[in-house]
Amino acid sequence: MAEGNLHSICIAAERGQLKYEVAEAQLITDFGIENDGHAGDWGRQVTCLAWESVKRVNREKNMQIGPGQFAENLLIEGLDLSEAGVGSKLKIGNDAVLEVSQIGKEDHPSVVTRTLGVTLLPYEGLFCRVIHGGHIKKGDMVEVLADV
Repeated sequence: MAEGNLHSICIAAERGQLKYEVAEAQLITDFGIENDGHAGDWGRQVTCLAWESVKRVNREKNMQIGPGQFAENLLIEGLDLSEAGVGSKLKIGNDAVLEVSQIGKEDHPSVVTRTLGVTLLPYEGLFCRVIHGGHIKKGDMVEVLADV
């Protein structure tokens, strides 16, 4: 079973903004992260990126991009997110579970592209629905659940 850890949790009050890091958050079933502008009744409630991808961009572009600057909610470290397909489930901490609803999205001139000149979510982002809510915190274990 593949596992990693939750490097960071980031939220923003509204869509179209860069996110800021918080130490912990509440995932709400069928809604998203409490107090995040992307929460709601749709398939892109929570966005996940690999911390390794951010570090790669920092190396390649000589940048210092940190958590939330790619507008992602969760940065996950030590887990190959490219192996998670639509329908895959990610367990975070003790009881929160996300289901991947979409991989990547349309690329448009977002605040990320305008601010940084580079983007990751349209190509590597996992967009998820919250299928089981729970409290999550930085450093929590993240695992891909085996299909049952």
